[in-house]
Amino acid sequence: MRIAVVEDDDGVGDALIEALGARGHVAERMRRGSDLLVAHRGFDAVILDLGLPDADGLQVLRQLREVSSVPVLILTARSDERSIVRGLRGGADDYLVKPPRIAELTARLDTVTRRAAQAPSPARAADVVVTGDVRVDRRARIVEVDGVDIGLTTKEFALVEVLVERPGSAVSRQQLMDRIWGDAFVAVSRSLDVHMTGLRSKLNRPGLITTIRGFGYRWGS
Repeated sequence: MRIAVVEDDDGVGDALIEALGARGHVAERMRRGSDLLVAHRGFDAVILDLGLPDADGLQVLRQLREVSSVPVLILTARSDERSIVRGLRGGADDYLVKPPRIAELTARLDTVTRRAAQAPSPARAADVVVTGDVRVDRRARIVEVDGVDIGLTTKEFALVEVLVERPGSAVSRQQLMDRIWGDAFVAVSRSLDVHMTGLRSKLNRPGLITTIRGFGYRWGS
């Protein structure tokens, strides 16, 4: 198994490379999150620290998940519940607190890679989504209603972008706040309401975005 080890601490990183190599894996050390984002292809799994010198590991994870479904095991000193929840909700397949027991680490890597191999490949979200006379161009970051660009703000477009990833499927308020504000724990729920109200007003298509009481929202029927 080819494993990317994203760890800036030389002592921890070198120990992981040696231990994984002794167990027959090919492990490659990276010290920065940007290194992973550039060279993630071809790896079977990623061990990701959260305390990186160039970016927070959770942000690196979110960026990685936009382009790759490679299994990610977070290995960090952060043991608080909030960090664990954010990591798992942010797309990590597993979470371990330092210092790891190598046998447990390798067992968890085997589990997440086996699970990934058995899972069907997720469908890539369409670049252009058309619902009635509403056209969403995710690449150009434009939303048109009846052929007219309605000029959404950055946050309003981000709401649309998350909702149209799976038209007809429910998206929770927590997922929206995690994806758009980066942390549902600190995002103000009222901010989501204000931006959703503005978005609906600009769209002017009642029923296009359905409120699911007590849960979240759905794009289309």
